[in-house]
Amino acid sequence: MNGDEAGPGLSCLVTGATGYIGGRLVPELLAAGHRVRCLARSPGKLRDHPWSGEVEVVAGDVIRAESVAAAMRGIDVAYYLVHALGTGDDFETTDRTAARIFGERARAAGVRRIVYLGGLTPAGVPERQLSPHLRSRSEVGRILLDSGVPTTVLRAAVIIGSGSASFEMLRYLTERLPAMITPRWVRTRIQPIAVRDVLRLLVGSARLPDDVNRAFDIGGPDVLTYREMMVRYAAIAGLPPRVIVPVPVLTPGLSSLWVGLVTPVPGSIARPLTESLRHEVVCGEHDIDRYVPPPPGHPIGFDEAVRLALQRVRDAQVTTRWSSASPPGAPSDPLPTDPDWAGGSLYTDRRELTVDASRAALWRVVEGIGGDNGWYSFPLAWAARGWLDRLVGGVGLRRGRRDAERLRAGDSLDFWRVEEIEPGHLLRLRAEMRLPGLAWLEMYVERDEQGRTRYRQRALFHPHGLLGHAYWWSVSPFHAVVFGGMARNIAKAAARAPAAEDGATTR
Repeated sequence: MNGDEAGPGLSCLVTGATGYIGGRLVPELLAAGHRVRCLARSPGKLRDHPWSGEVEVVAGDVIRAESVAAAMRGIDVAYYLVHALGTGDDFETTDRTAARIFGERARAAGVRRIVYLGGLTPAGVPERQLSPHLRSRSEVGRILLDSGVPTTVLRAAVIIGSGSASFEMLRYLTERLPAMITPRWVRTRIQPIAVRDVLRLLVGSARLPDDVNRAFDIGGPDVLTYREMMVRYAAIAGLPPRVIVPVPVLTPGLSSLWVGLVTPVPGSIARPLTESLRHEVVCGEHDIDRYVPPPPGHPIGFDEAVRLALQRVRDAQVTTRWSSASPPGAPSDPLPTDPDWAGGSLYTDRRELTVDASRAALWRVVEGIGGDNGWYSFPLAWAARGWLDRLVGGVGLRRGRRDAERLRAGDSLDFWRVEEIEPGHLLRLRAEMRLPGLAWLEMYVERDEQGRTRYRQRALFHPHGLLGHAYWWSVSPFHAVVFGGMARNIAKAAARAPAAEDGATTR
């Protein structure tokens, strides 16, 4: 049976829709004529996606059986696209529990198929020798296959696409290091796959026959070492040839620190990525082609996948990124808005300025903050704070922006995340750097009683314990420079910007 064969649309549940693959799969399912329901811990993160009005969004968590059961009602195909990548020591237990709940609730609801995207495991390597994350992904696949619901497990190695963690790691390592001493895993053979082919196979898997319950290896047409991938990336990107010298002394831990220092990918994510490259990961079969035959031009080769990804980056058309999902341990609670909030101390730094510019001009500066545009004050202090965050295992300052001009709820923005955005009026960011507490930064564009443009800025910090209080008081002497300078420089940048009509403040 052809996985793309036309038929009545199916009801599909997508978990992980706020993540890299899930956020791209939803519009593909819609384009194929399916109905989509998204299960998300923070539904607000999906609000500004262009497809949000075409899907049903329900709040819930895969480790909460009652919310999974509710989300499964009336579903034909359930996509399991969540992983505990980079979480704490107990992540395997969390993965195991979530997979069992998902399978049990799918069976109870009469779901016709589960589709899971896992990791390609090396042939002939005992499971105990695999990296913990690859081992856990393999176990999740087995649990779902044993759930009593026909399941498709797609096992991929390195996914090449704009914004993927694997692509960003490859891109930054190659672009930033003309000469490098590398760990020996750069000589490991890998079979990468283009993200477009991953999405094609995920969509096609929805219509597999009911008697298909198995794992499939998926990969592109090229088998390369990581060194060859870097060399070919450099050629495609128009960079001078790279000097790459593998050495045997870089352990996975040291490798993840090295990757974390050079690329935007933090060590918590870099480590499982590099650990998975210790063994050869090459497809042992291509049986999925019998069910989802590749159309002309597919599967996409490595060189073309890199060209497509680079073009997306250059055209600022990266729809989702590896950082679309919040990092492990990041705060998820929204800013408490009750003026009588009883959650404890809430320190505040406020700045207000009248701005000699239109509200539209000021909003463009506010919405364009971060990434290559910087933070409009004391760049060295921001850079130092980013490096400090990386050293303690945080995301650092180099995640940048998904889009150079526009933001949407849920976007990562350096070491912040967009918690709320009201176009033309409010941008609220929640800190995801390592802190002894919770922090937010708010920027408002308003009009005062005289009709003048007003900029209002508020930094808030909710300390955790004595260390949190000590942290606030230790950094508060620098607020005049950092936050005061930010407010003044944002106002100056808006005043220098070309005039614009206030009607342009909404999108």
